[in-house]
Amino acid sequence: MHNSIAAIATAHGVSSISIIRVSGEAALEIAHKISHLEKITPRHAHLTSLYNKQNDLIDHAIMIYFAAPHSFTGEEIVEFQCHGGMIVAQEILDTITSYGVRLAEPGEFSKRAFLNGKIDLTEAEAISKLIEAKSVDAAKILARQMKGELKEFVNESRDALLKSLAYSEVMIDYAEEDIPDDIMENIVKQLDELTGKIEKIVDASHRRRGLIEGFKVAIIGKPNVGKSSLLNALLSYDRAIVSEVAGTTRDTIEEQVRIGSHIIRLVDTAGIRESEDTIEKIGIERSIASVEDSDIIIALFDGSRVFDDEDEKILSIVNDFQDKHCIVAINKSDLELKLNRNKFEAFDSIEVSAKKGFEKLTAGIENLLNGIGEGEELMLISARQIEAVTLAKNSIIEARIPLIDGELEFFSYHLQEAVKAISSISKPYDSEEILDKMFGEFCLGK
Repeated sequence: MHNSIAAIATAHGVSSISIIRVSGEAALEIAHKISHLEKITPRHAHLTSLYNKQNDLIDHAIMIYFAAPHSFTGEEIVEFQCHGGMIVAQEILDTITSYGVRLAEPGEFSKRAFLNGKIDLTEAEAISKLIEAKSVDAAKILARQMKGELKEFVNESRDALLKSLAYSEVMIDYAEEDIPDDIMENIVKQLDELTGKIEKIVDASHRRRGLIEGFKVAIIGKPNVGKSSLLNALLSYDRAIVSEVAGTTRDTIEEQVRIGSHIIRLVDTAGIRESEDTIEKIGIERSIASVEDSDIIIALFDGSRVFDDEDEKILSIVNDFQDKHCIVAINKSDLELKLNRNKFEAFDSIEVSAKKGFEKLTAGIENLLNGIGEGEELMLISARQIEAVTLAKNSIIEARIPLIDGELEFFSYHLQEAVKAISSISKPYDSEEILDKMFGEFCLGK
Protein backbone atom coordinates (compact mmCIF):
# COMPACT_ATOMS: atom_id res chain seq x y z
CA MET A 1 0.00 0.00 0.00
CA HIS A 2 3.05 2.26 -0.12
CA ASN A 3 1.68 3.98 -3.24
CA SER A 4 -1.34 5.26 -1.31
CA ILE A 5 -1.01 8.49 0.65
CA ALA A 6 -2.92 10.18 3.46
CA ALA A 7 -2.91 13.52 5.25
CA ILE A 8 -5.04 15.84 7.36
CA ALA A 9 -6.30 18.39 4.82
CA THR A 10 -7.52 21.04 7.28
CA ALA A 11 -5.50 23.39 9.45
CA HIS A 12 -4.43 22.19 12.88
CA GLY A 13 -6.41 23.54 15.81
CA VAL A 14 -9.87 23.50 17.33
CA SER A 15 -12.63 23.59 14.70
CA SER A 16 -16.03 22.14 13.90
CA ILE A 17 -14.77 19.73 11.25
CA SER A 18 -11.46 18.17 10.27
CA ILE A 19 -10.89 16.40 6.95
CA ILE A 20 -8.56 13.47 6.44
CA ARG A 21 -7.87 12.53 2.83
CA VAL A 22 -6.60 9.22 1.39
CA SER A 23 -5.56 8.82 -2.25
CA GLY A 24 -4.40 5.72 -4.08
CA GLU A 25 -5.32 2.13 -4.85
CA ALA A 26 -5.78 1.28 -1.16
CA ALA A 27 -8.26 4.09 -0.41
CA LEU A 28 -11.46 2.06 -0.81
CA GLU A 29 -10.04 -0.90 1.12
CA ILE A 30 -9.09 1.44 3.98
CA ALA A 31 -12.61 2.91 3.96
CA HIS A 32 -14.15 -0.58 4.37
CA LYS A 33 -11.78 -1.47 7.23
CA ILE A 34 -12.28 1.74 9.20
CA SER A 35 -16.04 2.13 8.68
CA HIS A 36 -16.99 -1.57 8.75
CA LEU A 37 -19.43 -0.81 5.90
CA GLU A 38 -19.91 -3.54 3.32
CA LYS A 39 -21.20 -1.27 0.58
CA ILE A 40 -19.76 2.17 -0.15
CA THR A 41 -21.38 4.19 -2.92
CA PRO A 42 -19.18 6.65 -4.89
CA ARG A 43 -19.96 10.36 -4.31
CA HIS A 44 -22.38 9.53 -1.52
CA ALA A 45 -21.98 11.01 1.97
CA HIS A 46 -22.01 8.07 4.38
CA LEU A 47 -22.72 8.95 8.02
CA THR A 48 -20.87 6.15 9.77
CA SER A 49 -18.86 5.15 12.80
CA LEU A 50 -15.08 4.94 12.41
CA TYR A 51 -12.96 2.36 14.26
CA ASN A 52 -9.26 1.91 14.92
CA LYS A 53 -7.31 -1.32 14.39
CA GLN A 54 -8.29 -2.54 17.86
CA ASN A 55 -11.94 -2.05 16.90
CA ASP A 56 -12.35 0.85 19.33
CA LEU A 57 -14.76 3.60 18.27
CA ILE A 58 -12.96 6.77 17.17
CA ASP A 59 -15.78 9.01 15.97
CA HIS A 60 -19.15 9.18 14.23
CA ALA A 61 -18.32 10.99 10.98
CA ILE A 62 -19.06 11.52 7.30
CA MET A 63 -17.16 9.45 4.75
CA ILE A 64 -17.14 10.14 0.98
CA TYR A 65 -15.61 7.89 -1.67
CA PHE A 66 -14.53 9.20 -5.10
CA ALA A 67 -13.86 6.48 -7.67
CA ALA A 68 -10.98 6.89 -10.13
CA PRO A 69 -10.65 8.70 -12.44
CA HIS A 70 -13.44 11.00 -11.22
CA SER A 71 -11.53 12.55 -8.33
CA PHE A 72 -9.16 15.45 -7.68
CA THR A 73 -6.03 13.31 -8.10
CA GLY A 74 -7.50 10.98 -10.71
CA GLU A 75 -6.99 8.11 -8.24
CA GLU A 76 -9.27 6.42 -5.73
CA ILE A 77 -9.93 8.97 -2.96
CA VAL A 78 -11.69 8.71 0.37
CA GLU A 79 -12.34 11.71 2.62
CA PHE A 80 -13.23 11.39 6.30
CA GLN A 81 -14.98 14.45 7.73
CA CYS A 82 -14.77 14.08 11.48
CA HIS A 83 -15.27 16.36 14.48
CA GLY A 84 -12.59 19.02 14.63
CA GLY A 85 -9.62 19.13 16.93
CA MET A 86 -6.17 17.61 17.10
CA ILE A 87 -6.96 14.27 18.77
CA VAL A 88 -9.75 12.73 16.66
CA ALA A 89 -8.25 13.63 13.28
CA GLN A 90 -4.82 12.42 14.30
CA GLU A 91 -6.22 9.10 15.57
CA ILE A 92 -7.99 8.53 12.24
CA LEU A 93 -4.77 9.34 10.38
CA ASP A 94 -2.78 6.99 12.65
CA THR A 95 -5.29 4.24 11.96
CA ILE A 96 -5.00 4.77 8.21
CA THR A 97 -1.19 4.62 8.30
CA SER A 98 -1.30 1.52 10.50
CA TYR A 99 -2.77 -0.29 7.46
CA GLY A 100 0.30 0.53 5.36
CA VAL A 101 -0.65 3.88 3.85
CA ARG A 102 2.18 6.43 4.04
CA LEU A 103 1.92 10.11 4.95
CA ALA A 104 1.71 12.47 1.99
CA GLU A 105 4.51 14.89 1.21
CA PRO A 106 3.59 18.59 1.00
CA GLY A 107 1.65 19.19 -2.22
CA GLU A 108 1.63 15.51 -3.20
CA PHE A 109 -2.14 15.39 -3.78
CA SER A 110 -1.89 18.26 -6.28
CA LYS A 111 1.25 16.73 -7.80
CA ARG A 112 -0.63 13.49 -8.46
CA ALA A 113 -3.50 15.46 -9.97
CA PHE A 114 -1.00 17.06 -12.35
CA LEU A 115 0.74 13.79 -13.24
CA ASN A 116 -2.62 12.15 -13.89
CA GLY A 117 -3.70 14.94 -16.22
CA LYS A 118 -6.42 16.37 -13.97
CA ILE A 119 -4.80 19.81 -13.77
CA ASP A 120 -1.86 21.60 -15.40
CA LEU A 121 0.78 23.68 -13.63
CA THR A 122 -1.12 26.94 -14.07
CA GLU A 123 -4.10 25.47 -12.23
CA ALA A 124 -1.88 23.86 -9.59
CA GLU A 125 -0.14 27.15 -8.79
CA ALA A 126 -3.50 28.94 -8.69
CA ILE A 127 -4.73 26.41 -6.11
CA SER A 128 -1.66 27.02 -3.96
CA LYS A 129 -1.87 30.82 -4.19
CA LEU A 130 -5.63 30.89 -3.60
CA ILE A 131 -5.02 29.52 -0.10
CA GLU A 132 -2.63 32.43 0.56
CA ALA A 133 -4.63 35.17 -1.22
CA LYS A 134 -4.59 38.52 0.60
CA SER A 135 -7.52 40.18 -1.17
CA VAL A 136 -10.87 39.53 -2.81
CA ASP A 137 -9.40 40.74 -6.12
CA ALA A 138 -6.65 38.13 -5.82
CA ALA A 139 -9.22 35.39 -5.22
CA LYS A 140 -11.06 36.43 -8.39
CA ILE A 141 -7.85 36.45 -10.45
CA LEU A 142 -6.84 33.02 -9.14
CA ALA A 143 -10.32 31.61 -9.75
CA ARG A 144 -10.03 32.70 -13.39
CA GLN A 145 -6.64 31.03 -13.64
CA MET A 146 -8.03 27.82 -12.14
CA LYS A 147 -10.62 27.86 -14.95
CA GLY A 148 -7.83 28.00 -17.53
CA GLU A 149 -7.28 31.69 -18.33
CA LEU A 150 -3.47 31.47 -18.21
CA LYS A 151 -3.46 28.07 -19.93
CA GLU A 152 -5.42 29.64 -22.80
CA PHE A 153 -2.84 32.44 -23.10
CA VAL A 154 0.00 29.89 -23.12
CA ASN A 155 -1.70 27.83 -25.82
CA GLU A 156 -2.43 30.88 -27.98
CA SER A 157 1.15 32.16 -27.60
CA ARG A 158 2.58 28.74 -28.37
CA ASP A 159 0.40 28.43 -31.48
CA ALA A 160 1.52 31.87 -32.70
CA LEU A 161 5.18 30.95 -32.23
CA LEU A 162 4.74 27.59 -33.93
CA LYS A 163 3.02 29.30 -36.85
CA SER A 164 5.97 31.66 -37.29
CA LEU A 165 8.33 28.72 -36.90
CA ALA A 166 6.42 26.83 -39.59
CA TYR A 167 6.76 29.81 -41.95
CA SER A 168 10.50 29.81 -41.30
CA GLU A 169 10.84 26.09 -41.99
CA VAL A 170 8.91 26.47 -45.24
CA MET A 171 11.25 29.24 -46.38
CA ILE A 172 14.28 27.12 -45.48
CA ASP A 173 13.00 24.01 -47.28
CA TYR A 174 11.59 25.79 -50.31
CA ALA A 175 13.98 28.69 -50.69
CA GLU A 176 13.85 28.51 -54.48
CA GLU A 177 10.08 28.27 -54.70
CA ASP A 178 7.68 31.19 -55.04
CA ILE A 179 6.81 32.27 -51.50
CA PRO A 180 4.37 35.13 -50.82
CA ASP A 181 6.18 38.46 -50.40
CA ASP A 182 4.25 39.35 -47.26
CA ILE A 183 5.24 36.22 -45.32
CA MET A 184 8.18 37.99 -43.62
CA GLU A 185 5.95 40.92 -42.75
CA ASN A 186 3.38 38.59 -41.18
CA ILE A 187 6.02 36.87 -39.05
CA VAL A 188 7.35 40.17 -37.73
CA LYS A 189 3.83 41.42 -37.02
CA GLN A 190 2.89 38.27 -35.07
CA LEU A 191 6.07 38.36 -32.99
CA ASP A 192 5.74 42.09 -32.25
CA GLU A 193 2.15 41.60 -31.08
CA LEU A 194 3.16 38.72 -28.82
CA THR A 195 6.14 40.64 -27.39
CA GLY A 196 3.91 43.63 -26.59
CA LYS A 197 1.33 41.41 -24.94
CA ILE A 198 3.98 39.71 -22.79
CA GLU A 199 5.46 43.06 -21.69
CA LYS A 200 2.01 44.30 -20.69
CA ILE A 201 1.27 41.15 -18.70
CA VAL A 202 4.63 41.19 -16.89
CA ASP A 203 4.22 44.88 -15.99
CA ALA A 204 0.71 44.29 -14.63
CA SER A 205 1.90 41.24 -12.69
CA HIS A 206 4.67 43.19 -10.93
CA ARG A 207 2.34 46.10 -10.22
CA ARG A 208 -0.42 43.91 -8.75
CA ARG A 209 1.64 41.26 -6.96
CA GLY A 210 0.52 42.66 -3.61
CA LEU A 211 -3.02 41.41 -4.34
CA ILE A 212 -1.75 37.90 -3.65
CA GLU A 213 1.21 38.48 -1.34
CA GLY A 214 -0.31 41.39 0.56
CA PHE A 215 0.62 44.99 -0.22
CA LYS A 216 3.36 46.38 2.02
CA VAL A 217 2.61 49.86 3.38
CA ALA A 218 5.48 51.74 5.08
CA ILE A 219 4.82 54.65 7.44
CA ILE A 220 7.72 57.13 7.44
CA GLY A 221 8.34 60.46 9.05
CA LYS A 222 10.70 62.28 11.33
CA PRO A 223 10.68 61.33 15.05
CA ASN A 224 7.61 62.10 17.13
CA VAL A 225 5.17 62.94 14.31
CA GLY A 226 2.70 60.22 15.35
CA LYS A 227 3.74 57.16 13.30
CA SER A 228 3.23 54.73 16.18
CA SER A 229 -0.10 56.33 17.08
CA LEU A 230 -1.19 55.87 13.47
CA LEU A 231 -0.11 52.21 13.51
CA ASN A 232 -2.02 51.57 16.73
CA ALA A 233 -5.12 53.32 15.36
CA LEU A 234 -5.11 51.24 12.15
CA LEU A 235 -4.59 48.02 14.14
CA SER A 236 -7.21 49.03 16.76
CA TYR A 237 -4.86 48.07 19.60
CA ASP A 238 -1.65 49.39 21.19
CA ARG A 239 1.03 47.52 19.24
CA ALA A 240 3.72 50.21 19.33
CA ILE A 241 4.92 52.25 22.31
CA VAL A 242 3.77 55.86 22.10
CA SER A 243 5.91 58.45 23.87
CA GLU A 244 6.70 62.15 23.74
CA VAL A 245 10.38 61.18 23.64
CA ALA A 246 11.72 61.40 20.09
CA GLY A 247 13.32 58.20 18.81
CA THR A 248 11.23 55.81 20.92
CA THR A 249 10.71 53.48 17.94
CA ARG A 250 14.18 52.23 17.00
CA ASP A 251 13.27 49.31 14.79
CA THR A 252 10.62 48.51 12.23
CA ILE A 253 7.36 47.00 13.47
CA GLU A 254 5.35 44.97 10.97
CA GLU A 255 1.76 43.81 11.38
CA GLN A 256 -1.07 42.64 9.13
CA VAL A 257 -4.34 44.53 9.00
CA ARG A 258 -7.43 44.34 6.81
CA ILE A 259 -8.44 47.48 4.95
CA GLY A 260 -11.52 47.08 2.80
CA SER A 261 -11.16 43.80 0.92
CA HIS A 262 -7.36 43.78 1.24
CA ILE A 263 -4.99 42.38 3.86
CA ILE A 264 -1.92 44.62 3.98
CA ARG A 265 1.42 44.45 5.77
CA LEU A 266 1.71 47.68 7.72
CA VAL A 267 5.23 48.76 8.74
CA ASP A 268 5.95 51.39 11.40
CA THR A 269 9.50 52.63 10.85
CA ALA A 270 11.97 54.36 13.09
CA GLY A 271 11.91 58.17 12.90
CA ILE A 272 14.30 59.35 10.19
CA ARG A 273 16.77 62.02 11.25
CA GLU A 274 20.50 62.61 11.61
CA SER A 275 21.68 60.68 14.67
CA GLU A 276 24.96 59.61 16.27
CA ASP A 277 23.27 56.87 18.32
CA THR A 278 24.48 53.54 16.87
CA ILE A 279 21.24 51.64 17.51
CA GLU A 280 19.06 54.46 16.21
CA LYS A 281 21.19 54.70 13.06
CA ILE A 282 20.61 50.99 12.40
CA GLY A 283 16.88 51.54 12.88
CA ILE A 284 16.93 54.42 10.39
CA GLU A 285 18.78 52.27 7.83
CA ARG A 286 16.09 49.62 8.24
CA SER A 287 13.43 52.29 7.75
CA ILE A 288 14.93 53.23 4.38
CA ALA A 289 15.11 49.54 3.43
CA SER A 290 11.42 49.12 4.36
CA VAL A 291 10.47 52.05 2.14
CA GLU A 292 12.43 50.54 -0.75
CA ASP A 293 10.63 47.21 -0.26
CA SER A 294 7.16 48.73 0.12
CA ASP A 295 4.34 49.12 -2.40
CA ILE A 296 2.78 52.19 -0.76
CA ILE A 297 4.40 54.93 1.34
CA ILE A 298 2.53 56.93 3.97
CA ALA A 299 4.65 60.03 4.58
CA LEU A 300 3.51 61.51 7.90
CA PHE A 301 4.14 65.15 8.80
CA ASP A 302 3.30 67.15 11.94
CA GLY A 303 0.94 69.94 10.92
CA SER A 304 1.46 71.81 14.21
CA ARG A 305 5.17 72.33 13.57
CA VAL A 306 7.02 74.42 11.00
CA PHE A 307 8.44 72.51 8.01
CA ASP A 308 12.14 71.90 8.78
CA ASP A 309 15.21 70.07 7.45
CA GLU A 310 14.04 66.74 8.85
CA ASP A 311 10.74 67.11 6.98
CA GLU A 312 12.73 67.99 3.87
CA LYS A 313 14.66 64.73 4.30
CA ILE A 314 11.40 62.77 4.38
CA LEU A 315 10.16 64.54 1.27
CA SER A 316 13.41 63.80 -0.57
CA ILE A 317 13.07 60.09 0.29
CA VAL A 318 9.55 60.07 -1.13
CA ASN A 319 10.81 61.76 -4.31
CA ASP A 320 13.53 59.12 -4.63
CA PHE A 321 10.82 56.47 -4.96
CA GLN A 322 8.49 58.04 -7.49
CA ASP A 323 7.65 54.60 -8.88
CA LYS A 324 5.78 53.84 -5.65
CA HIS A 325 2.35 55.04 -4.57
CA CYS A 326 2.58 57.74 -1.89
CA ILE A 327 0.06 59.29 0.48
CA VAL A 328 1.05 62.46 2.35
CA ALA A 329 -0.71 62.61 5.72
CA ILE A 330 -0.62 65.81 7.79
CA ASN A 331 -1.09 64.81 11.42
CA LYS A 332 -2.36 66.81 14.41
CA SER A 333 -4.80 68.72 12.21
CA ASP A 334 -6.86 69.53 15.32
CA LEU A 335 -4.12 71.98 16.35
CA GLU A 336 -3.10 75.28 14.74
CA LEU A 337 -1.64 74.57 11.28
CA LYS A 338 1.96 75.82 11.05
CA LEU A 339 3.20 73.50 8.29
CA ASN A 340 3.68 75.01 4.85
CA ARG A 341 1.36 72.90 2.67
CA ASN A 342 2.83 74.34 -0.52
CA LYS A 343 5.62 71.81 -0.09
CA PHE A 344 3.12 69.03 -0.91
CA GLU A 345 1.53 70.45 -4.05
CA ALA A 346 2.71 67.42 -6.05
CA PHE A 347 0.81 65.05 -3.72
CA ASP A 348 -2.74 64.49 -2.60
CA SER A 349 -2.43 65.32 1.08
CA ILE A 350 -4.85 64.14 3.79
CA GLU A 351 -5.34 65.80 7.16
CA VAL A 352 -5.49 63.37 10.08
CA SER A 353 -5.60 63.57 13.84
CA ALA A 354 -5.51 61.13 16.74
CA LYS A 355 -8.42 63.05 18.26
CA LYS A 356 -10.50 63.28 15.08
CA GLY A 357 -9.53 59.81 13.81
CA PHE A 358 -7.77 58.39 10.78
CA GLU A 359 -10.86 57.45 8.75
CA LYS A 360 -9.91 59.71 5.82
CA LEU A 361 -6.48 58.09 5.61
CA THR A 362 -7.97 54.59 5.80
CA ALA A 363 -10.37 55.49 2.99
CA GLY A 364 -7.48 56.90 0.96
CA ILE A 365 -5.48 53.69 1.36
CA GLU A 366 -8.52 51.59 0.41
CA ASN A 367 -9.18 53.66 -2.72
CA LEU A 368 -5.53 53.35 -3.71
CA LEU A 369 -5.54 49.58 -3.21
CA ASN A 370 -8.78 49.23 -5.17
CA GLY A 371 -7.24 51.24 -8.00
CA ILE A 372 -4.21 48.94 -8.14
CA GLY A 373 -6.50 45.92 -8.16
CA GLU A 374 -8.64 47.20 -11.02
CA GLY A 375 -8.25 45.78 -14.48
CA GLU A 376 -8.99 42.58 -16.32
CA GLU A 377 -5.42 41.96 -17.48
CA LEU A 378 -4.05 38.47 -17.20
CA MET A 379 -1.78 38.19 -14.16
CA LEU A 380 1.20 35.93 -13.62
CA ILE A 381 1.11 34.71 -10.03
CA SER A 382 4.61 33.36 -9.41
CA ALA A 383 8.25 34.22 -10.08
CA ARG A 384 8.47 31.01 -12.13
CA GLN A 385 5.74 32.16 -14.51
CA ILE A 386 7.23 35.65 -14.87
CA GLU A 387 10.69 34.16 -15.54
CA ALA A 388 9.25 31.84 -18.21
CA VAL A 389 7.42 34.54 -20.20
CA THR A 390 10.39 36.91 -19.86
CA LEU A 391 12.69 34.23 -21.25
CA ALA A 392 10.23 33.67 -24.10
CA LYS A 393 10.14 37.42 -24.83
CA ASN A 394 13.95 37.66 -24.84
CA SER A 395 14.21 34.70 -27.22
CA ILE A 396 11.70 36.35 -29.56
CA ILE A 397 13.71 39.59 -29.50
CA GLU A 398 16.94 37.67 -30.18
CA ALA A 399 15.24 35.98 -33.14
CA ARG A 400 14.55 39.28 -34.92
CA ILE A 401 18.15 39.97 -36.03
CA PRO A 402 18.73 36.62 -37.80
CA LEU A 403 15.25 36.92 -39.32
CA ILE A 404 16.07 40.31 -40.82
CA ASP A 405 19.48 39.04 -42.00
CA GLY A 406 17.89 36.01 -43.59
CA GLU A 407 19.65 33.55 -41.26
CA LEU A 408 16.55 31.44 -40.81
CA GLU A 409 18.26 28.50 -39.06
CA PHE A 410 19.28 30.79 -36.18
CA PHE A 411 15.85 32.41 -36.24
CA SER A 412 14.22 28.99 -35.87
CA TYR A 413 16.58 28.08 -33.00
CA HIS A 414 15.62 31.17 -30.96
CA LEU A 415 11.95 30.64 -31.72
CA GLN A 416 12.17 27.04 -30.50
CA GLU A 417 13.65 28.38 -27.24
CA ALA A 418 10.70 30.75 -26.96
CA VAL A 419 8.25 27.89 -27.50
CA LYS A 420 10.04 25.83 -24.85
CA ALA A 421 9.94 28.71 -22.35
CA ILE A 422 6.28 29.62 -22.83
CA SER A 423 5.22 25.96 -22.76
CA SER A 424 7.00 25.42 -19.45
CA ILE A 425 4.36 27.54 -17.71
CA SER A 426 1.81 24.76 -18.07
CA LYS A 427 4.04 21.70 -18.49
CA PRO A 428 7.82 21.91 -17.97
CA TYR A 429 10.31 19.70 -19.77
CA ASP A 430 12.53 18.93 -16.77
CA SER A 431 9.46 17.68 -14.98
CA GLU A 432 10.74 15.81 -11.90
CA GLU A 433 13.16 18.43 -10.60
CA ILE A 434 10.80 21.35 -11.18
CA LEU A 435 7.73 19.49 -9.90
CA ASP A 436 9.40 18.44 -6.65
CA LYS A 437 10.51 22.02 -6.02
CA MET A 438 7.15 23.60 -6.87
CA PHE A 439 4.77 21.17 -5.19
CA GLY A 440 7.04 21.00 -2.13
CA GLU A 441 5.87 24.54 -1.28
CA PHE A 442 2.26 23.39 -0.91
CA CYS A 443 0.67 22.69 2.45
CA LEU A 444 0.09 19.13 3.68
CA GLY A 445 -3.11 17.49 2.50
CA LYS A 446 -3.31 19.54 -0.68
